[in-house]
Amino acid sequence: MKIVSIITQKGGAGKTTIATALAVAAQKDGLNTAILDLDDQATSCFWGDIRTSQDHSPALAVKDVKAVRLPHVLDALKTAGCDLAILDCPAIHRDVAMDAATPSDFVLIPTRADVFDIRSMRQTVDLMKSIDKPCAVVLNFCPPAGREMGDAREGIKGIGVELCPVEMHHRKAYSRAQQLGQTAQESEPSSLAAQEIIGLYTNTLKQLKEGETHGELTASRA
Repeated sequence: MKIVSIITQKGGAGKTTIATALAVAAQKDGLNTAILDLDDQATSCFWGDIRTSQDHSPALAVKDVKAVRLPHVLDALKTAGCDLAILDCPAIHRDVAMDAATPSDFVLIPTRADVFDIRSMRQTVDLMKSIDKPCAVVLNFCPPAGREMGDAREGIKGIGVELCPVEMHHRKAYSRAQQLGQTAQESEPSSLAAQEIIGLYTNTLKQLKEGETHGELTASRA
């Protein structure tokens, strides 16, 4: 089983949007996937409740988990044949971030392209570096134009962390889908938002497969 954590210590960066989008993409790709919601606001769980009530396919396991129970839940998922666990983490909480990052194979760090968010994001990057955890920053809620995007890219590269080649823009398709318990690639499959999600999933899968054979990742599908 592989584990991906979505972590940033700044609120409003779009962690849940990314977590749910990646989970649906993985499930559609044939990976038995679960979302673990470590945030007291339980936004992923709320999304999952809507999804269940609307009977959307593919079905997804979305669990509300306290950090202290995370090792037990991860062990149970592995035993049950889960291929991919995606951890949706709260903002601010450094201890929870560490609890989530430690067992993770890869960490995605979403941030907006403004100076204050990037400054806060750097704390998360430093935390990941302190435990030598593979990670990448993904720019989210990107504006359609403006010099701040170029400045943000240069600033992130200057920190010495990998920048995800896929950028998530501020698109209405994301919020419209969430209201239905879906993700943009489901509700509006031909949209630019759907293309971004597919690109982000493909890049994340590439990170997870790095140093492994395809068979090792997908062995539990057989």
